[in-house]
Amino acid sequence: MRHFNHRKNSRSDRGSGYGSRRSGFSRRYGRSGGVDAGTRGGNFLNREDEVARQFRASVAIDPSPRIRLEDGSQEMTMRVMDLVSPIGMGQRGLIVAPPGSGKTTFLKHLCQSVSQSHPEIKIYCLLIDERPEEVTDFRRSVKAEVRWSSSDESYDHHISTADTLMKQVYREVLEGANVMVLVDSLTRLARVHNAERLSSGRTLSGGVDSRALEIPRQIFGSARKIEHGGSLTILATILVDTGSRMDQYIFEEFKGTGNMEIYLSREISNQRIYPAVDLSKSGTRKEELLWGPEELEPVRRMRGALAGLKPVEAIQALITQLRKFPTNKEFLAAVSKELKA
Repeated sequence: MRHFNHRKNSRSDRGSGYGSRRSGFSRRYGRSGGVDAGTRGGNFLNREDEVARQFRASVAIDPSPRIRLEDGSQEMTMRVMDLVSPIGMGQRGLIVAPPGSGKTTFLKHLCQSVSQSHPEIKIYCLLIDERPEEVTDFRRSVKAEVRWSSSDESYDHHISTADTLMKQVYREVLEGANVMVLVDSLTRLARVHNAERLSSGRTLSGGVDSRALEIPRQIFGSARKIEHGGSLTILATILVDTGSRMDQYIFEEFKGTGNMEIYLSREISNQRIYPAVDLSKSGTRKEELLWGPEELEPVRRMRGALAGLKPVEAIQALITQLRKFPTNKEFLAAVSKELKA
């Protein structure tokens, strides 16, 4: 696990020379400079910002319509996710990932799929405290606008990068746009806010300040489908099994706050099986609103058939069956035919 550098950068440190150019954002494969670093007192989500107020006052409804991931990708990852954890516009989803389970590749496939199948959705990728070389690789691999603050940046810069993006996203959604933000990772964003939090006098398990997660929770909770308006879909990775009590506490705090969860498994990835999805733990709330009437019963039958298997056996069985059919639609039609027989 990477340890944070606890030095505090001044404004002059961040705003001069090399330091101000190390992070920022890119559109497609380009780069357009740095993002000005903020301060603890300047966090826009802590102020009663007019755009944020209007966004929070909007009427949130269930995610819709469905985002069909398979349509934009031939990757088995997206076919599996479409079946076990379908998403709609306005979804608030957690990608629960232990180290080495393939979360970065999962995010890349997700980004590539949505950009192909739903060009009307504007996609942002928010990378916080990632290694600089991983940021470069991600930017070159996806067709999305990437905002980042790499591991050589200050806490203030991490926070400012996230806040600047969310303020822009809120405005776009209020104007009627459909936006998706992929966050890697929610755990690191929460760590940063905990490190920068002026102590409230109460420290919880793992050294987490009792109010440190307020802003990360606001950001994640802002995902929604607005009635008669746009949508903000947020899919965020969250780390587990890192050996850190703080990370475990952060996970427990966010667990159940979304309306979709997909669990990646180290046990499965150690077998070199991808996607390393634990089917028994993954799912979407109110998924019946996203499935067509001809799809729902076959999906439930599929889940029932896999429920009694161990995680490795279940994903192996599903992948084996999916490979027999070029599309999920044909796979579900075959299951439906079997039900009627």
